[in-house]
Amino acid sequence: MSKVCQVTGRRPTAGFTVSHSHKRNKRWFRPNIQTKKFFVPNEKRHVTLTVSAKGIKIINKKGIESVIADLRRRGEKI
Repeated sequence: MSKVCQVTGRRPTAGFTVSHSHKRNKRWFRPNIQTKKFFVPNEKRHVTLTVSAKGIKIINKKGIESVIADLRRRGEKI
């Protein structure tokens, strides 16, 4: 499973852990990715999406139908 949100496009980014003595070590900042199943009333079926916590909030705000329409406009297969 890739760690990319289908709604927001968030993906892991690299950065540094900085200690008190200012030593730097490479690390990853990973988004909170969840596999979640949503029911789409228009199509009378469930859709499984890989979304971040922010993506879930966007779906709750806009509605699943408009989010799926945006994804299809972008060319994602759902």
